Amino acid sequence: MEPKPLPFEKELVGISKKTLEIHHDKLYAGYVKKAGEISEKLVALAKSGEYEGNATNSELRALKAEETFAVNGVYLHEWYFDVLGGDGDWKKAPELSKAFEEKWESVEEGIKWFSACAMAARGWSVLAWDTKAGKLKQYNADAHNQGGVWGCLPVIVLDVYEHAYFIDYGSDRKKYIEDFWKNFNWSVAEELYKKVSQIKL
Repeated sequence: MEPKPLPFEKELVGISKKTLEIHHDKLYAGYVKKAGEISEKLVALAKSGEYEGNATNSELRALKAEETFAVNGVYLHEWYFDVLGGDGDWKKAPELSKAFEEKWESVEEGIKWFSACAMAARGWSVLAWDTKAGKLKQYNADAHNQGGVWGCLPVIVLDVYEHAYFIDYGSDRKKYIEDFWKNFNWSVAEELYKKVSQIKL
C-alpha cells in the first residue's frame, strides 16, 4: 500500500495548502504507513504459529482492532480527497442529482441533510450506496472503525475531524462544510455513483 497523490492541483475555497499538506502528506500518509506495518506484523504472527488469541487481551486481538482503524483511515481519506477540487456544480452529475431528488426532493435538500448529519458527527459523514437496501443512505462515523455498515459503498465522504478544518476555520465547522460543497467535484461522485449503484445484494 502506497499513499496516493492528491487528485487535484487547483487551490480550494477556504481550505489552505498548509491544511492539505498536514492532512494529506502527514496524517493520511501516516495511516498508509501504519496499515502496512500492521499487515506485516499479522503476517509474521501467522507464520510464527503462536497466535492463539482471546477476546480480552491478546496480541492478535490488538492487531486486528488496529487494522480496521488504520485501513479505514486510509480508505476514508482517499474517498474524501477524491471528491475535492471541483467547482460545486451539481448539474455535472445528472444521475446522482436525480437520486438526490428522488430521496430528498431536491439536490439542495439532500445537501442540507448531509450537512446537518456532518455537524452531528465526530469523525465522518458518509453518503453510501447500501447494497442490501438498494438505495442511498447517509451514515455517520465517530471513528474510522465505528459507524460503518457492512455492504455499503461510499459515494460522498466528508472528514469532520478538527484536523480537517481547524487551521483555516477554527471551530467554525459549519463554514467548512459550506466550503466543502463549493469545492465538491460532482463529476467524480457521479462516476462513483454509477458504478456502485449497479450492485444490489
